[in-house]
Amino acid sequence: MESEKHLQETIQAETSDEVAKQLKKQKNKRTKISRRSLMVQKLSCFGSSDYGYPTVDEVDGDGNVDMKSASTDKKHSPTHLVVMINGLIGSAHNWRYAAKQFLKNYPDDVIVHCSQRNSSLLTFNGVDVMGNRLANEVISVIKRHPNLEKISFIGHSLGGLIARYAIAKLYTQDSRIGGLVPINFITVATPHLGTGGHRQVPMFGGSNTVEKVAHQISWVLGRTGRHLFLTDKAHGQPPLLLQMVNDSQDLKFLSALQSFRRHVVYANAHFDHIVGWSTSSIRRRNELPQRRNLVRSAKYPHILKGDTTKTIKQEGSLELKAHNFKTATATMEEAMLRGLTKVSWERIDVSFKGSKQRYFAHNTIQVNTPWINSDGADVIQHLVDNFQM
Repeated sequence: MESEKHLQETIQAETSDEVAKQLKKQKNKRTKISRRSLMVQKLSCFGSSDYGYPTVDEVDGDGNVDMKSASTDKKHSPTHLVVMINGLIGSAHNWRYAAKQFLKNYPDDVIVHCSQRNSSLLTFNGVDVMGNRLANEVISVIKRHPNLEKISFIGHSLGGLIARYAIAKLYTQDSRIGGLVPINFITVATPHLGTGGHRQVPMFGGSNTVEKVAHQISWVLGRTGRHLFLTDKAHGQPPLLLQMVNDSQDLKFLSALQSFRRHVVYANAHFDHIVGWSTSSIRRRNELPQRRNLVRSAKYPHILKGDTTKTIKQEGSLELKAHNFKTATATMEEAMLRGLTKVSWERIDVSFKGSKQRYFAHNTIQVNTPWINSDGADVIQHLVDNFQM
């Protein structure tokens, strides 16, 4: 009897230990789930395609998506079209977070169209081909919404150049774009002066030798690479980006740009390993403000305040022919600067110095992927808050 009693006590003790272990495991699991739920709740804005603000996405037969605020009265029709254009190997989804912020702030006023015809490998087709696609896409959007009156463009990286080509295609003699009144033309980290040579790409470390090699292998990015590195000279014509700073007989690049009421460039002053500070802010290197003299905005922590509008008017003629790589690139860059500074630009310098996301600055400035690039949210808010309706 004693042995049976001892065995029973032993079994009960082992069972009790096992139950205790199971209860402890369940408690730990509940704690982990609770912590995970709290984290998900905190990041719910960035963890959902709604980003905390519901919208209505209207899709047509060609896959075009127009976004409206879900809170807008169905009888009310917004009059301002905002067109957002992605960069190299990007997609329409890259602008989704920013689009939500626009609709949250201007629910009754805007329709946001995130361009989808130039995505992924299609971005290798060349600025002109993509510009034509975008122009046709915008025309289709305008036809779907006959009550539209105004139009604005926002382009990230290569998207800014695509937008500049498209508006020339859409420009009419009455200074309208696609029949609409042009309001804001905004670019974010866009290589307006190209990306080749003269220390424009930080990843090349300012080495002219390395940049010359990059210049020679620009064909890797297709026609787009030749446009960005200014190596395209079809039929004896100057490189496309050089052509795009003036009016031609067929395309009024400068007039189209001048027709907008407001011109803004957002540029990374630090850590953009894709597009340099001077090319994205349309300034000569000797015009860039001293970083130590720039201070952070209290309201927008990654926006720098200081003398951001300085440009120097250059007088005299400019000889475009040059005999070596360095001087040829510098000469073309100067020609582009002279053309583009005929337009008045608001220059917004951005710095993610101190941020864990600083090495992704090129995408963080756009909040390309919110859970990776969330620190750029204040830059997008600055863009939204200063948007002219």
